[in-house]
Amino acid sequence: MPLSPEQLAEIEAQRSTPRQTLRAVAEGMEAHLYKAHQVLDHGFIRVVDYMGDDSAIVQAARVSYGAGTKHVSNDEGLIRYLMRHWHSSPFEMCEIKLHVKLPVFVARQWIRHRMANVNEYSARYSILDREFYIPAPEQLAAQSRINNQGRGDVLEGEEAARVLELLKSDAGRSYDSYESMLSQEGQQGLARELARMNLPANIYTQWYWKTDLHNLFHFLRLRADSHAQYEIRVYAEAIAACVKDWVPLAYGAFEDYRMGGVTLSAKAIECVKRRIAGEVVTQENSGMSKGEWREFEAVWA
Repeated sequence: MPLSPEQLAEIEAQRSTPRQTLRAVAEGMEAHLYKAHQVLDHGFIRVVDYMGDDSAIVQAARVSYGAGTKHVSNDEGLIRYLMRHWHSSPFEMCEIKLHVKLPVFVARQWIRHRMANVNEYSARYSILDREFYIPAPEQLAAQSRINNQGRGDVLEGEEAARVLELLKSDAGRSYDSYESMLSQEGQQGLARELARMNLPANIYTQWYWKTDLHNLFHFLRLRADSHAQYEIRVYAEAIAACVKDWVPLAYGAFEDYRMGGVTLSAKAIECVKRRIAGEVVTQENSGMSKGEWREFEAVWA
C-alpha cells in the first residue's frame, strides 16, 4: 500500500482544516496540496507546501527590469520572453516542497539534481518497510543493443517469468536477512546502520524534496523526457501534472521552449539557411560530425 493508515489520516486532517491567509495562493495547486498521487507499485508524490505562482514570476521580473516593462507586456508574454531568453532568476521566486516515496535506485538518479534541499528517511534510526519495486511485465525489458543505458525488447514467456521470480525472491530473502540481523528481544543483534547495507536497491525510501521552479523545470526537462528511464519518468510526469496546475503560464512556456523546442548549433543554423536557399547540404559538407548530423537530421525531418 503506498500510504499507511497513519499517513492517510494525516492527509485527511490537513485537508479538512483550511486556514485563512494573506499570502498568494494558486487555486490549481491548492487542489493538489497534501494529496498523494500514486507512482509505480508502492510509491507516491505529494505536494506538502509551495510558494508563489505565475504572478510572482512576473513581479520579480518587473522589479528587475523597471516599471516600464509592465506597460508593454502582459503576464503571459513576459513569462514567455523570460523562458525564451533563459532568464532564470524570476522562476526561482517560486518554490515547491514534495514528499516522495520511491525506490532507492530511483533516488540515486534523482539526487544528481543537486539544487534542492533533501531530507531522507533514516534507516540508521528506523526500520525500513518490507516494500520493493517489482516491475510490471511490460517493463521487463532486455538491454538495448544500440544504447548502453537503455532498454530493448520486452522479455516474454519463460525468460520473463524467470527474471520476475528472481527479483521477488532475492528481495524477499534480503529483507528476511535484514530482519534477522536486527536487534531482537533477548538478542543484541546488528546495528540498523549496518544491517541496512544488505538491502537491495529496489527497496522503497522516502524523502522531502524542496526546490525552486527554475531547477524543477531543469529536472522535468531531463526526467519527463521520453528517453528518460521509465521508473523516474513516471515520477516526473506526476510532478509535471501538479506544476501545470500551479503555474499554468510558466508551464506552457516551458512546454513550448524546453520540452517541445530544440537548440541548434551555429553550424546547424547555417545548414538550415543553406537548405532554405536551395543548396544541397550533406553531412560531408556541413562541417558536423556524424553524431551531430544524425541529430540535426532527426530535427529537420
